Amino acid sequence: MLQEYNPKNKDILVYVGDRLYKREEAKVSVFDSTVQNGDAVWEGLRVYPEGIVCLDKHLTRIHEGAKALAYEGVPSKEEIRKAIKQTLDANGMKNDTHIRLTLSRGEKVTSGMDARLNQSGCCLIVLAEWKKKVYDPSKGIKVISTSIRRSIPQFLDSKIHHNNMLSLVIAKIHANIAGMDAAVMLDDRGFVAELNDTNLFMIKNDEVFTPFAHACLPGITRGTIISLLQENNIPVFEKDLSLTEFVNADVVFATGTNGEMTPVHEIDSRKIEGDNSLFIRIQDLFQKKLPDLCEPI
Repeated sequence: MLQEYNPKNKDILVYVGDRLYKREEAKVSVFDSTVQNGDAVWEGLRVYPEGIVCLDKHLTRIHEGAKALAYEGVPSKEEIRKAIKQTLDANGMKNDTHIRLTLSRGEKVTSGMDARLNQSGCCLIVLAEWKKKVYDPSKGIKVISTSIRRSIPQFLDSKIHHNNMLSLVIAKIHANIAGMDAAVMLDDRGFVAELNDTNLFMIKNDEVFTPFAHACLPGITRGTIISLLQENNIPVFEKDLSLTEFVNADVVFATGTNGEMTPVHEIDSRKIEGDNSLFIRIQDLFQKKLPDLCEPI
């Protein structure tokens, strides 16, 4: 499943640093930490007519990532909100829009890994595009397992939503080669962590399970689904789950801000074909909840 270029994005304006630039002029310095070290944190935001889904939670996460990485000169939530609004207003975007929000450590005075070389504060990028959801929930996806493991805190904590994503890129390449939509990534012990781009859930005997977030980002949509299930007295558990358990589930689905809830129809050529009535109910509950999750900007 390949996201397509939308001609409407040809003349978009992109916010970089402290102002808007035309698409072809929107650039960062070769000395920026994103270019030098993959040193940045990011968020994917989805714009609906009612606003941006869980915006404050996304801004909190980008701030927490910046703090964990000892960034200096971090823009406030209010400053980031203003930059987002300025970008959306300039592009006339009120719906069907994906925002790639990036915050780098900023520009270095000379190339190198030492954070003390970053002396100009952070660089904020607001890239808003007219874009469909990453997956089509009505069609679902097929996935394979990959040999590439998801990082654990011992090496690089996935709780930091960082730009150092080469392992995810390689896992996705494995899926591409196999003609699949995404790759299931395991943790260091061999339990399922997540897909290369979204969190995973499974349903078995009218109970819902999701992997512990030991080796994955505990996604905001993941948290929303867990809360929604609890509010509606639907049993939900975090658990170490093997590929065998996922393959034999009644339903498997992925969650993410830019994918919402997407059924997984096949894992490693094994079809997932159990009773999906509970999944349909959860989907309905989620769609009804979405407008309440949107924050006007």
